[in-house]
Amino acid sequence: RLSLAFPWIETEYQGIVMENDNTVLLNPPLFALDKDAPLHYAGEICGFRVHNGPGGSGSAQFEAVVLDRSTGEGLVRSKEPLDCESQKEHSFTIQAYDCGEGPDGTNSKKSHKATVHVRVNDVNEFSPVFVERRYEASVPEGRLFDRIVRVEAVDADCSPQYSQICFYDIITPNVPFTIDNDGNIKNTEPLDSKRQRVHSFWVTAFDCGKNRAQADAQVIVTVKPSCKPGWIGWTKRTEYTPGSGSIPLFPNLHLEACEETVWNIQATVELQTGHIGKGCDRDSYSDRSVRRLCGAVRGEVDLLPPPSPATNWTTVLPTLPSSDSSLVFSFNGSTHVAVVPDSVASAVSGDHFTLQLWMRRGGASTQPLANQARGTRKEEETIICSTVKNDDSYSHYSLSVHGCRLSLFYWPDVSAARPVKFLWKLEQVCDSEWHHLSLSVQFPSVTLYVDGVTFDPALIHDNGAIPNPAPHQRLVIGACWEPEEKPRDIVNNTIGYKGLLSGVTVRPGNVEPHSVVECLYACREGLDFGDLETLGSGMKVHVNPSQSVLVLEGDDIESFNRAVQQVTYRNSLRFATPGVRPLKLTTSLRCFSEESCLSLRQLEGYLVVLQPDAPQISLSGVGPHLARPAAEFEGPQGVPLFPELRIVCSLSHAVNTAAQGMEGGALMSDAVAHTLDGCEVQPLGEELNPEREELLIDMEALKERGLDIINTTAYIAITGAESISVYEDVLRSIRYRLAKGSARFERRFRLSCSEMNGRYTSNELTVEVNFLHSLDSLYHPSHLLASQQQFLHPSHHTGELSGHTLPNPHRNSVVPGAATVIIMVCVGFLVVMVILGVFRIRSIHRRGEGARGGSKEGSNQWDDSALTIIVNPMETYENRMGIATDMEGECDDEEEVVDSPDDTSDDQRIIIKKEGRDSAPRRY
Repeated sequence: RLSLAFPWIETEYQGIVMENDNTVLLNPPLFALDKDAPLHYAGEICGFRVHNGPGGSGSAQFEAVVLDRSTGEGLVRSKEPLDCESQKEHSFTIQAYDCGEGPDGTNSKKSHKATVHVRVNDVNEFSPVFVERRYEASVPEGRLFDRIVRVEAVDADCSPQYSQICFYDIITPNVPFTIDNDGNIKNTEPLDSKRQRVHSFWVTAFDCGKNRAQADAQVIVTVKPSCKPGWIGWTKRTEYTPGSGSIPLFPNLHLEACEETVWNIQATVELQTGHIGKGCDRDSYSDRSVRRLCGAVRGEVDLLPPPSPATNWTTVLPTLPSSDSSLVFSFNGSTHVAVVPDSVASAVSGDHFTLQLWMRRGGASTQPLANQARGTRKEEETIICSTVKNDDSYSHYSLSVHGCRLSLFYWPDVSAARPVKFLWKLEQVCDSEWHHLSLSVQFPSVTLYVDGVTFDPALIHDNGAIPNPAPHQRLVIGACWEPEEKPRDIVNNTIGYKGLLSGVTVRPGNVEPHSVVECLYACREGLDFGDLETLGSGMKVHVNPSQSVLVLEGDDIESFNRAVQQVTYRNSLRFATPGVRPLKLTTSLRCFSEESCLSLRQLEGYLVVLQPDAPQISLSGVGPHLARPAAEFEGPQGVPLFPELRIVCSLSHAVNTAAQGMEGGALMSDAVAHTLDGCEVQPLGEELNPEREELLIDMEALKERGLDIINTTAYIAITGAESISVYEDVLRSIRYRLAKGSARFERRFRLSCSEMNGRYTSNELTVEVNFLHSLDSLYHPSHLLASQQQFLHPSHHTGELSGHTLPNPHRNSVVPGAATVIIMVCVGFLVVMVILGVFRIRSIHRRGEGARGGSKEGSNQWDDSALTIIVNPMETYENRMGIATDMEGECDDEEEVVDSPDDTSDDQRIIIKKEGRDSAPRRY
């Protein structure tokens, strides 16, 4: 039989070989298949050929042999033991060929070439070696030092496990010194030069494989007589008035070195602002408002919105109070999980997106997690896990933390088996402080910003052995899931996130520019240096990105003292957050032996930011009553509630017009510091009835201005940082509209505004809406008389209709003659009934006096023992006249109205009630 098919092998293999060993363990195992099987020769694999790879590895170092010709099983091995220290990794190609058509291998077929990557695993064959055999240091007496001298050992092994020095140890007993894992030696008690001038002891080192150093090192410490160096002119308390710009922190401070000859001085000033907002004073506005002020691209999707009926996936998460009014969610690593609906997850699909969040590890506790990062915690904690559909495929990513490492796990396509892992090692991840993370993904490029500072991945590698996630759209925060849809991660050694999250958003599309990210999350307060031009020669100044640490370094004491007095504190917020900011000053002096020759104690103080002057936001220009005909309210546009609204603030700010069109920090200056960030219109009393009434607002105008709105029957809230003039225009456009026939007598609304994320609020402006009813609309038998009575006595009621203020044009309306005749007839009938009633009462009274001698009361005598008289002097004349019409049709003997002939006031009424009938008086 002819050999028709070519042998087949995998395209790529990953191999591991132990140092000083020959056999290579491949993943997957080496098997060559031939479709001619089970034919003799043609269906068998006769051998493998090894070809050189790009690194030069190949046939000279490795060979491949066939273990089973029928199954094609093979084995790769090195021709001689490999040395990890010489070369850690090898790459070459391999090719299989069958036996052809006979024993001589005629017409044999070859497979394609497969790439083999072999990693050499290290063995602990080397012991640590000290860089120097003897270390010497000199220190003054009577002080405790953070470090006297540092010893160092190295290990020649190639792997991190065996090449790193895990710890050092002092083997000389009973010495007043201790050594840490980094080789730093310090004293455990103050040294006395009179008691012992020189201390000599031995130290050793161990690598992480517990191999001890080949030879120990000697340390000699010489104790010098004490000196009293220190800072003079230190002020423990410093006050800052908001709006002052920059102020010097140490205007009178200078260093006294006790005539010691020093060649290097280093001072570190630390400003602690971790308790202010989320790490520093940058919390004047909400995250959404800050994004708008910084010119960020719109379109972000809030994955952890405030709980509501429409966003109910965050209701299961506990929330914590926040000093900047933002919503903080707590995650416990197990039950606290937010599953984002598919409708929201589908809006953030694609391989170009920006993920942003505020994170604080460890929950409300402030204990750092650095110790956990050294090995006590082995699990990864998943922050967010997402599988989204992109056209016809699914992509997956998960963001996790493990100790002090942050990792992004990304599948461009879950149907492929090649996920990529991006890894960062960050102290910010495990310091239990608030930090902002902005992850911009333009696969295969990934950029990480932490508090506005860029960090490149420390490691990018392939994770092909991890099983693919299920191709189902799902977005989970606080954990991941298995195919059973449980809130766990697909990677077995991961758990849920434990800590706090806030402001988790995803924006699909192009990533934000660096200048915008810096503007969004840069601190508005921090340390600064006054004038760099006055900096002396040899002086260096370094400030960390968050401007919380400033380091001065120099070699001349006089220049150093002048530089220290130029250290300033600045806060660009006009309404800075008041409170205490602790200060620390740490100083290190070095002599020509390149070791610490003098030790200065750490100085501690505090900066007090005083309470800023609160802005007075005044709402005016709208009267307490708004009276309009009911027909205007029932029109298609309704009636404006605040047509002449004026908003005034007592504090004014100069507007930097040249910077308004710039991106970045210019928009965060004082030019835009004075704005409103929210107003609320609330109906007083009952909520709005959507079937009868509504508040109208131009949604397109709000969208153009970048404002958000919450429109409910209980209130309307407009949010977003904008100028006062913009809010005036928006509020003046709010209209109140009624459905046909739904006009009542009154409706009251309350308006209030705020700025600085609700930190300062305005007065409450209340408007009472009055509906004016025309005569035609009220011409009905049951309301006719009450509708006409407002025209009878205009002199008594110059501005009142059922408790509403009426404008002058409606007070002198003309009454038709027919209505006047009807009213006069009713009034005359009422007068006759009153006279008859009075006459009857007097007749009964006279008969009662004549029969008082002992006769019993007649059956027709009126028992007035339970007579109740209620006098209301505030009753209007209109109500009396209206009630008289009701008496005309419902006259009975249970209740009678009595008007005293001597009482001519129009503002009184008398109600007479007999007990034993109705429990409550009926009013006429």
